[in-house]
Amino acid sequence: MFWLLLFLSMPNKSIQVGLVGNPLAHAYPCEDNHNITATFESGLPPGEENQYYLNIKGTIQKYSQINLKFDSDATVVLSDPMKARITAYTNSNSFNVRFFKGSPNLNINVRGPATGTIPYVQSIILDNDEICNKPSSGYFDSLIEGVKDTAEITLTVPADESCGRRKVVHTELIVHGQPTKSGDWPWHVALFTVEGNIVKYICGGTLLSKTLVLTAAHCASIRGNAVVPKSLSVILGKHNLIGGDVAPQEREVFEIILHKEFDPRTLNNDIALLKLKSEAVFDDYVQPACLWQSNLYKKLPSGGIYGSVVGWGFDHQDILSTTLQQITIPIVSEATCLKSNPVFFHNKLNTNKFCAGFANGTSACNGDSGGGLVVFVPDVPGAKTQESGAWHVRGIVSTTVSRTDAPICDPNQYTLFTDVAKYRKWILSYLD
Repeated sequence: MFWLLLFLSMPNKSIQVGLVGNPLAHAYPCEDNHNITATFESGLPPGEENQYYLNIKGTIQKYSQINLKFDSDATVVLSDPMKARITAYTNSNSFNVRFFKGSPNLNINVRGPATGTIPYVQSIILDNDEICNKPSSGYFDSLIEGVKDTAEITLTVPADESCGRRKVVHTELIVHGQPTKSGDWPWHVALFTVEGNIVKYICGGTLLSKTLVLTAAHCASIRGNAVVPKSLSVILGKHNLIGGDVAPQEREVFEIILHKEFDPRTLNNDIALLKLKSEAVFDDYVQPACLWQSNLYKKLPSGGIYGSVVGWGFDHQDILSTTLQQITIPIVSEATCLKSNPVFFHNKLNTNKFCAGFANGTSACNGDSGGGLVVFVPDVPGAKTQESGAWHVRGIVSTTVSRTDAPICDPNQYTLFTDVAKYRKWILSYLD
């Protein structure tokens, strides 16, 4: 739990109330010991949001020692270096504070190595006694604002009847994914390369209109340059990767539109649009998805945001799935993502991407690239069933961590998605 403390300035002979400094949030990092508190200052610049102050109340005797452990890399600074000395021990991933003077408490500043990553206490031992038997974590993650360079206001959110709605209703409802049925995801498309008589599946995509498909830029480019349009083929209404579909529609590509700032090295701005040579025919198995907009959040049920990803990616046996698979995964915070693999995600995660998954064997994998993460938005705000509503494309499968033993994805890592909301205006400029 945490509580918020606002410092108020109330000058004499004045009824005005003003904030002095940023709001401070306080938390108990150890559920069993309320003499240990953590204080986080919100509203700091992005590069300073990875820190907080830890206070341990109680008389500390001369020559006492305190050992601290955190759940991720940390830098610890004593507030009063005249009373104690701190030493880091890499082999045990711990810090030792040795007091050469008595003290009524211990105050330290705790910082993480990367922007938005907060190290949380796992253990505090005072003179061989554990005083943090029930450590907590994540209590400040929701307060990290990160970099915010774009804002959008949408005045109304009408129920869109023209997109994101299934026409085939089944009575039963990509790694460890669940099989789908024809018509479950009528906006998901398959991208193939065509070289002579050789046709090869490469990526997924999302149909937005009769002539426009949304996908990842890396699916339609080589070294940052768009491939020749005629080398790509788009198949709509596809369920089985190899034949056997109810009503597939094959379309040639007329134009490939890569985002002009796409970087093939970092996969920043990993987004592209494919213009089809001929229009798709909307039927039970081919329908467009809706495009995400920011104030759809208020129509979602309370709790975390979950999205569905479909594809023919590699399964848990490292075999490309022959039928379309689906998974439902949560969007996770930037801090959670960074902490899971600081080296990889610190270099890849930015304001144009978001992180999603369980990091437990359930994830989007090679072959799912370019496909959409779609979120169900109910017609009735807050409704928890999927009886009436529309599916909106929220992200595009972009990249994840590779396994060390094979050139395919590691299903125990989070997946990075291109944030479609950041490119809404760009997409609309090409939309029919």
